[in-house]
Amino acid sequence: MNKLYLWGIIIVIAMLGATFLSVGTSKGGLNSDIVNMLAIAGAIAIFTITVFVVIKYVRQMQMDNASGELADENWDGIGEYKNELPMGWAVMFLLTMIWGMWYWTIGYPVNSYSQIGEYNEDTAVHNTKFEAKYKDFTGDKLVEMGESVFLAECKVCHGINADGIEGKAANLNKRIDAASVKYVIEHGSNYKLLGTEMPMPDRNGLFNANTGALITDAEIETVSAYVANGMKGDGADIFVGACSSCHGPDGKGMEFVAPNLVEYTPALVTNVLNNGKKGSIGVMPKFERLNDKQKEAVGAYITNISK
Repeated sequence: MNKLYLWGIIIVIAMLGATFLSVGTSKGGLNSDIVNMLAIAGAIAIFTITVFVVIKYVRQMQMDNASGELADENWDGIGEYKNELPMGWAVMFLLTMIWGMWYWTIGYPVNSYSQIGEYNEDTAVHNTKFEAKYKDFTGDKLVEMGESVFLAECKVCHGINADGIEGKAANLNKRIDAASVKYVIEHGSNYKLLGTEMPMPDRNGLFNANTGALITDAEIETVSAYVANGMKGDGADIFVGACSSCHGPDGKGMEFVAPNLVEYTPALVTNVLNNGKKGSIGVMPKFERLNDKQKEAVGAYITNISK
């Protein structure tokens, strides 16, 4: 037998022995979990194939001569032969594809234990118990719960006092600032602030009914300051002409049409937590790890502090 093949067999046997000593004799052994069995089987297969593929090519470099039809292309005088794909490679590729389909559909993870699946199931059970336990929380109790959730999940960006940490996130002590209003007017909004798809157009779709023309830069600046100032000061006429048909004459929004621009509501905050939001500062992600009661509580807390 060729020395290379003999060394390959010796190496594979040694690795199998080391694998058995390190894994097979441990508590529970290989039979304790199908994931362990699949992982070890895959590792053994890959290592064995690698050893003998290396041996094959070392043997080719020692014994074989190039043959076949030379390709027209060459690089610095070095050409390439047009040879068919080796049968062994084609068979291994096909078997790998078949194994991959089996692995994902019958072997693992679709048909077997999954740590992620177990975590999701445990989380669902916990959320059901949590919401049943705290479903009757309203008023001050709900606000207190919301403060706890806010301090655990939201203060990293919005600050312990919900002031936005000097512009790094939205200041939640007031409904909205001028920069945020201007950004939405210029870029539009489609973040399900009402819980459903109800997009606001960008500036190219906003007409000022008073002038019969698209809203101008100067009007955007004025109405942004007006909304941010709690619907006070200059800009009331622009708001009435360009914004009130959706947001209402008082800016408190219209059901299924546009959100409240004057104050936060628990529903508005919950929708932002559910869907995320992009604004003048950046992107706020969804908070899917919070359950419905926790989101409601955060909404009650933010609504309370922004009064």
